[in-house]
Amino acid sequence: MEIELRFFANFRATVGQKILRREFDDGADAGDVLRALGEEYPEMELFESDDTLRQYLTILRNGRDIEHIEGLDTTLEDGDELSVFPPVAGG
Repeated sequence: MEIELRFFANFRATVGQKILRREFDDGADAGDVLRALGEEYPEMELFESDDTLRQYLTILRNGRDIEHIEGLDTTLEDGDELSVFPPVAGG
């Protein structure tokens, strides 16, 4: 299945573009996709050492935060959009 990956802020600079399209096995979940991204772009530091998602990252599946779905176990479907936002601070 094809997933559209969208990157924001410094993640966009790391990847070198705003949007990537990648093929994943049917039944892949958000964790599978994010782990693959972490292997391809380790400088993104998506995961803590215990394989939990790094604090303050925001990951949206089709505009909805995966924390409010099934977290890393959120199943993806062909054509889904996964948006990846780095931690942001400021005031």
